Amino acid sequence: MTRFRPCIDLHAGQVKQIVGGTLDSTSSSLQTNHVSQYPSAYFAQLYKDNGLKGAHVIMLGPGNEDAAKEALRAWPNGLQVGGGINDKNAKFWIDAGAEKIIITSYLFPDARFSQERLDAVLAALDGDKSKLVIDLSCRRRGNNSWYVATNKWQTLTDMEVNQESIRTLEPYCSEFLIHAADNEGLQQGVDEKLVERLAEWCSIPVTYAGGGRHLEDLDLVKRLSGGKVDLTIGSALDCFGGSGVKFDDCVEWNKEQAA
Repeated sequence: MTRFRPCIDLHAGQVKQIVGGTLDSTSSSLQTNHVSQYPSAYFAQLYKDNGLKGAHVIMLGPGNEDAAKEALRAWPNGLQVGGGINDKNAKFWIDAGAEKIIITSYLFPDARFSQERLDAVLAALDGDKSKLVIDLSCRRRGNNSWYVATNKWQTLTDMEVNQESIRTLEPYCSEFLIHAADNEGLQQGVDEKLVERLAEWCSIPVTYAGGGRHLEDLDLVKRLSGGKVDLTIGSALDCFGGSGVKFDDCVEWNKEQAA
């Protein structure tokens, strides 16, 4: 069953909505859609009050640890946390109250996938793959190819997101999170072909993010994926300064699906 899944994106300690493709190391090129007046705990409580399980808290760069902890204190064991996670701090974040940890860049040293590092992260979680989400956020190459992008989506890796890579990774995690980095924050529509492919390839839960701009995009993703792919909407939400989608409508949409 397709669900709306919310997010809390943290940058420099604040809740922000950012154009994903501009997240490089220079602040001059960063394009920000919205900086919230509310702290991370406000959104964690909002999601908790509305029963929105599976929300992800992403730390975009340094200086976000306190804000992430604040969100976890507001909803212990209700949020997934990612951004800078590795084998050394994975258990710390679980102990701090994360339901699951999300990992991406650490798995790709020098832009090459490392099975050894994946094994190390899983070992740090005592082998409990139910606590692990693998983030395969990607950029499009050509018409129908997507490659995992790390380091704030600036570095293309050697891993193509396809049936082979998905099947290789599924035994090690409980779900996937996949941002279409070329669409992220632009509100120009979802990558429909990628959503279709994810539904074909994945046998465990998968959340797509990037380009959602209307409530109808939830219906679109549900139709394209046969209900197998969840959708995160960020910049278009009214609670993040957007005008395309009302947060309350997304909550109602989820309730209708559950009914």
